[in-house]
Amino acid sequence: MQVYIEREDRQLQMKFKGTVAELLEQLKINKGTVLVTRDNELLTSDEKVEDADEIRILSVISGG
Repeated sequence: MQVYIEREDRQLQMKFKGTVAELLEQLKINKGTVLVTRDNELLTSDEKVEDADEIRILSVISGG
């Protein structure tokens, strides 16, 4: 699986099969601070991801 973490501007290559929530937990990323996409589609925390996927973890920015 290819994972791009926007906040760190870092690309990872890893083996993983499970849910988005499990992936974020393994990477020690708070799920409330990011959006996760695959093929430009937003994923929910219970969706499955697999080794063949290219995942982008994008920072949520709020302000006003």
